[in-house]
Amino acid sequence: MESIIEKIRELPPELQEEVIHFIDSLHTKKSSKRKKKPNLEWIGGLKAYRDQFTALELQKKASDWRE
Repeated sequence: MESIIEKIRELPPELQEEVIHFIDSLHTKKSSKRKKKPNLEWIGGLKAYRDQFTALELQKKASDWRE
């Protein structure tokens, strides 16, 4: 940790500012990833077709539909 601080101190002031901005962007990037929760609203959406189709058949139909 001390070596990082020492290296930053050796930089000219404008590059020290750039390091600070970079660190801030890393914090922002890290915190934005944590806040995202998966959207699971689709669960149970095909329940009505449970007795008509298997999961494999539904995958095939979805694949055909995309093409």
